[in-house]
Amino acid sequence: MAQFPTAKDIYLEVDGRRLAAAQSYRVTGSRETRFVESFGASAPAAAVAGVPRYTVELSRLRITGEETDFYGLENFTVVIVKPDRKILYTGCQWADIVEEAGGGDPVSETLTAYAAGRMEVAV
Repeated sequence: MAQFPTAKDIYLEVDGRRLAAAQSYRVTGSRETRFVESFGASAPAAAVAGVPRYTVELSRLRITGEETDFYGLENFTVVIVKPDRKILYTGCQWADIVEEAGGGDPVSETLTAYAAGRMEVAV
């Protein structure tokens, strides 16, 4: 039976140190595509793919190590552990940070980051 990632399997690290775990994540991958057109042709001759871009959103972040100021983070890695592999989003820079609290609940943080690269590593 396939196992889905849990909070212990979704984390943020800097220099190999785990700083925070997330309860959930969402990744959006995109890339710009341009069409190459031939003079006089009614349809494009080819499509050229651009550089992939990754947006990673981590929800309900929880600090796991020493106190961390998410606003000071630069060049970090988001790691998502799956049953047969790890997916690493590297060279991350944060874009948005949302802090929420209310009704006696602990502070919850959501962090959106842009990643420079993505790689999969077998476990």
